[in-house]
Amino acid sequence: MSEATAAPPSSGRPPAKLWQKLLPWAITAACFAFLYGRIDAAAERQGQSLAPYLAAIFARVEWGRWLALMIPYSILFFLIDSWVLWRVVNWFNTRIAYADILPVRASTYVLSILNEQIGKGAMAIYLNRRDGVPGWQVGSSMLFIMFCEFYYLLGWATIGTLLRWDSLPGIFHNIPLLALAAAVFFVLWIAYFRGRLLPNLTLRDRDLLHAFRRARPSQYLVILAMRSPALLAAVAVYTWALGLFGISSSLGEILGYLPVIFFGAAVPGPMRAVAITMWTTLFPDQVGEAAAFGLCMHNFFIFFNAAIGLLFMRRAQREIFGERERTLAPETER
Repeated sequence: MSEATAAPPSSGRPPAKLWQKLLPWAITAACFAFLYGRIDAAAERQGQSLAPYLAAIFARVEWGRWLALMIPYSILFFLIDSWVLWRVVNWFNTRIAYADILPVRASTYVLSILNEQIGKGAMAIYLNRRDGVPGWQVGSSMLFIMFCEFYYLLGWATIGTLLRWDSLPGIFHNIPLLALAAAVFFVLWIAYFRGRLLPNLTLRDRDLLHAFRRARPSQYLVILAMRSPALLAAVAVYTWALGLFGISSSLGEILGYLPVIFFGAAVPGPMRAVAITMWTTLFPDQVGEAAAFGLCMHNFFIFFNAAIGLLFMRRAQREIFGERERTLAPETER
């Protein structure tokens, strides 16, 4: 296998600018400064300093029950996430067994601690080295998954908003309008990649859009359906877990909240700071509990998945670098 084939998909691109590297950390710092101010104010209203106020919140949580919710949910998410990736790769890139996707998808969770998109890039490198799939075509499949994730979250957020219209904050009432605009865009998107709209615009021919050229409308819907069990499980888990932190909510409310929270979790930065901050705006009367809940939920999820990744790391490394060595061995023998 040539060095050009084995190179990461991003080779030849200019390095990220300093502001691009610092932006995720700046977002995180701003979120935690905001959280500190709100939590400290809540502690003062109860006549406590910050540390005892938070310690009392954590002491009230039944951690055994919380782990009994989070561990199965995290494993279920990993299996569904890998299933979606397996389906898309088999559609647009190469034939690969589900069992062969699991090790590398799990190991990319370690990289995803700081940025989810880094993990997707590692997946592209794996398939490039393992099967010789052009890097940009693999990147196209990752982009296809991200595109579908937007629609699946927006779709469920719309359902949740319509079900709980009167009990959700007013800003959520804009979600159905956003969904309508996204639906119109999707129709135009499909028409463009079918050559029925702007046929002379050749942007569609780029390798990065390889998956979209090949995708049928039904395949978008299949991915939305495959993703949905993970979200519905998350709605139940997050609703019950909120109760363990002393916050009362309903399944319908969380169905409206959670897809929007997951949008926030996709913002680059460590510790999912934006998502944690959003919980405190949804439950302003229980700022400390909401902040503690968000911190524990999102960080347990990413670090537990990273732990799954560590279990698979050796196999993933062997399949990437071992496959490369086997490919190069005949040339060495000659």
